[in-house]
Amino acid sequence: MSDAARRAPIWLCADDYGISPGVNRAIRDLIERGRLNATSVMVVGPAIGREEIGALQSVAGASSRCAIGLHATLTAPFRPLSMHFRPLDGGMFLPFPKLLRASLLRRLDPEIIHTELKLQLATFAGMFGRVPDFIDGHQHVQLYPAVRDAFLAAVKEIAPRAWVRQAGRATPLLQRFAAPKAVLLDMLSAQFRARAARAGIMVNPAFAGAYDFSRKPDFGALMRGFLDRLPAQAVVMCHPGFVDEQLLSLDPFTEQREREHAYLAGEQFPALLAEKQLTLG
Repeated sequence: MSDAARRAPIWLCADDYGISPGVNRAIRDLIERGRLNATSVMVVGPAIGREEIGALQSVAGASSRCAIGLHATLTAPFRPLSMHFRPLDGGMFLPFPKLLRASLLRRLDPEIIHTELKLQLATFAGMFGRVPDFIDGHQHVQLYPAVRDAFLAAVKEIAPRAWVRQAGRATPLLQRFAAPKAVLLDMLSAQFRARAARAGIMVNPAFAGAYDFSRKPDFGALMRGFLDRLPAQAVVMCHPGFVDEQLLSLDPFTEQREREHAYLAGEQFPALLAEKQLTLG
């Protein structure tokens, strides 16, 4: 067996396609280079018109290994597709901290969440002519206690053969407590995996990619850690992009997106994959 044949396939997924033209362009560039094999689409994003969808379908169609998923979105500064969604903040979804708090306190209506997520799934199907290959969540909303059951029910109804993202890590137990945010994701993911299993919905076996972008860390060093001990079919989340005015108006995650793109487009990344015996298969 060749060295390439022994490598474990993983998913490297660029989130946020649809948030801005610059992010879309960076994601398509990496797909075309063979440096990504998945991206998830925000159907509520402002940069998700017919041309942007057609361009993504074109580059993904030229790759035999690129999956396209739905990036389910329930947080500001984006607006719901459903008419009666509540609660809102100035016509938009709640900001992430408020949504998480409301979810933990069980102050969200699961039926309203379910309706919105079904509409986002149906909108994706209308845009792409098919259901998504997988479904994940912007700011990990699919894991939240008052969201997860509604999320899984919507997936079961609209795209039952798709897999869904959980964010539990493959990190050894003693190393997990160094990152409080990741510890929370581990706990929420354990509950999410159990519910997905009962619903007969597939999940990824492990996850990596979360970090504090505000500190502007060395993304190459981070990626080395992300790829450590990953099993086959694990998901690594990333956020490459080119900064433009639309992104600046919507998201604080800006220049670090360009650093991610530069690293993934460079020659160090494929060398690291080979070293770790992994492939974007």
